[in-house]
Amino acid sequence: MLKTFAILMSACGLLAAAGLPAVADDNGLAGSIHDLRREGRKLCQVDHWHYGSGVGSTKKAAMADAVGSWQSFTALEYGTDWARFQKANSRNVSCSNTGGGGVSCSIEGRPCR
Repeated sequence: MLKTFAILMSACGLLAAAGLPAVADDNGLAGSIHDLRREGRKLCQVDHWHYGSGVGSTKKAAMADAVGSWQSFTALEYGTDWARFQKANSRNVSCSNTGGGGVSCSIEGRPCR
């Protein structure tokens, strides 16, 4: 009887947790050390850029590597709310062919959420 009750309570807890919204992941550091401003529908860091670089056999692969680099460092520093390169403002991308037949890309952008 006690075992059945424990299983039932666990199931109720899982069902209740499944209905909760996802929790935002903003560690608060961005607003405490950088000026922020609204730019359209986004909140952006005013004067702080992040950089990423990547290499790959194609431009698409090198860009994916560079974006992954940018996003992982930004997530580490400010949380995942800030870590989408697609949301960054003042983006700049530069790619070039490497001597070995691959592609190298460098990106920069101001984190926004």
